[in-house]
Amino acid sequence: MKYALLKKSILLLAVISLFLANISIAAPDSNREQLENELQAIESQIKELEKQISVTKGEKNTLANKIKQLRNEEARLRLEIKATNVKIEDLEQKLVKTSKAIDANKSKIAGLRIELAKMLRTLQQKDEQMFLLNILVEDGLSEAFVEATNYERLSASINDLVREAKGIQKQLNQQQIAYEDQQDDAEKLLNVARIQQGALGGKLQEQNQLLEQTKGLELTYQNLLQDSKKHAAEIRSRIYELLGVGKQITFGQAVEIAQATDRQTGVSAAFLLAILTQESNLGKNVGTCNRPGDPPEKGWRVIMKPTRDQEPFVKITEELGRDPDVTPVSCPMKNKDGSQLGWGGAMGPAQFIPSTWMGYKDKVSAITGKSPADPWDIRDAFMAAALLLKNNGADGTRDGEWKAAMRYFSGGTNLRYRFYGDNVMAQADKYREDIEDLES
Repeated sequence: MKYALLKKSILLLAVISLFLANISIAAPDSNREQLENELQAIESQIKELEKQISVTKGEKNTLANKIKQLRNEEARLRLEIKATNVKIEDLEQKLVKTSKAIDANKSKIAGLRIELAKMLRTLQQKDEQMFLLNILVEDGLSEAFVEATNYERLSASINDLVREAKGIQKQLNQQQIAYEDQQDDAEKLLNVARIQQGALGGKLQEQNQLLEQTKGLELTYQNLLQDSKKHAAEIRSRIYELLGVGKQITFGQAVEIAQATDRQTGVSAAFLLAILTQESNLGKNVGTCNRPGDPPEKGWRVIMKPTRDQEPFVKITEELGRDPDVTPVSCPMKNKDGSQLGWGGAMGPAQFIPSTWMGYKDKVSAITGKSPADPWDIRDAFMAAALLLKNNGADGTRDGEWKAAMRYFSGGTNLRYRFYGDNVMAQADKYREDIEDLES
């Protein structure tokens, strides 16, 4: 009898150890190698096209060369979109596997806890019975010491098991962190894909307009190049509607605001315009969630991260006298199945999330003298964006601006999202030319 409990407990420990050995870890993706090979081939084609584009840009500025350049740029954009989609597909597979591993480990840890509880109850009941019995019989005290020794050994084994269970819990926590990182990565890649699609549409429009304007005639193309006054007038007349502010400004006015901000912060006007164009088309697109008439699933209580942005958002809108329930903010990205991926809630032309805006609004007010600062006001948005970009390394150099743009987008310079930074710099180059034409 006196070894029955020990044998039973040892058997139970063996069962639980076997149980722990079967805790699942996400298996490597069987399609990973195929996706990596596909991505490598695409990136190789992109590099070749970039070389061709560079050569074409250095050639004589003729209609044929311009069309060739535009078509190469179109082909490059299509390949970059394809590369981004491959990365997204790879991430989707990782998300599924990590999610399954998390669910499996949660279930098994729950089962382990139940078994441990059963074992501890059995050990306590049997030990109390045998300890009392041994005290009453002859030499009971000696037997009690033996049972106490066995109890200590079994307790040590239980402690080892608990430590092992904690190790599995730590592994589960790491899996959950990895899952959140994968979700964040997928959200950013979907944003990159959206920007790439927009750039492709712009490139196709540029080609079509050029062909329509010139009808394939070199002389007409050269005349277009020389007509800088017409170009400047066209630039000045571009209208940007600032949703949430209720005004419209011309591109020329946007340039004036950016230049004023440049003088106060040292962040290039063209670079700043490029960032705000990428984020909201200079304030035209400030969000399609939380608007009057939107369904509850598009409301700020659903789309904003509760622990990070909801309380700041309420405070910001209260300070500005805005209704938090009908103030437009950005929507989160969506998975293929339509489920929410990550969080939305970015505000105004510069697309600040509420928690980040709280760290800059007083700095904006200190410069502008206006309090409280308003993320939906174009001037405050320009100033806040410039201050953030300055903190992110925008020092007037091309490398510094590229890195600042990348940090503005993702908090780092991960090359998986480099299209964002590259596209901002290309847009900034165009704006520098536009600004020179405006001033000529």
